[in-house]
Amino acid sequence: MVLSTSSTIPVDGLASPPQRDRRRRILDATIELASRGGFDAVQMRAVAEQADVALGTLYRYFPSKIHLLVSALARQFGEIQVGLDKRPIPGDTPADRVSFVLSRATSGMQRQPQLTEALTRAFMFADSSVLGEIHQVGMALTTMISRAIQGDAYVEGKQPTDEEISLARVISDVWLAALVSWTTGRTTADEVDDHLESAVRLILR
Repeated sequence: MVLSTSSTIPVDGLASPPQRDRRRRILDATIELASRGGFDAVQMRAVAEQADVALGTLYRYFPSKIHLLVSALARQFGEIQVGLDKRPIPGDTPADRVSFVLSRATSGMQRQPQLTEALTRAFMFADSSVLGEIHQVGMALTTMISRAIQGDAYVEGKQPTDEEISLARVISDVWLAALVSWTTGRTTADEVDDHLESAVRLILR
């Protein structure tokens, strides 16, 4: 079941604390279900029951399962960024710092294989109707990678340059492809780390 997005509530339309709390509970429920059973375990009715919201209310926030999971992916990346903001990113060069960030983020996601499978699978399935949620994922990744590129020169709230955005997008594409390869069993965790480090050093040399 997919409802028209014309009746859904955009993220920037969540003006009241109850609306923000409801959205948080929905994403919490999604992540919990996906962590236990992967992509197939995330059913809209099960999410609604877990989050203690009406099914119709859930569809007003997220018109499909793909919207829901891609939004959860954006939140996961946002939480990784919050963790990185607490201390300087180690590394003498942009490649060192980006490699550190990706290795740390990848290790965290690999500790929850069912969840990572669900989130990356949803991202692969996402079409033009999920552009808003895809944009959130892209912005979270761009912020995380741009901060690593800039290192000590990073200023909170400062917009990255066009070149930094382009570099972050290319690295993001490589990273997401590597996650997909790992979740489908085509590569090991160590191979993902090696592949990402080689790619980052080629891109940022």
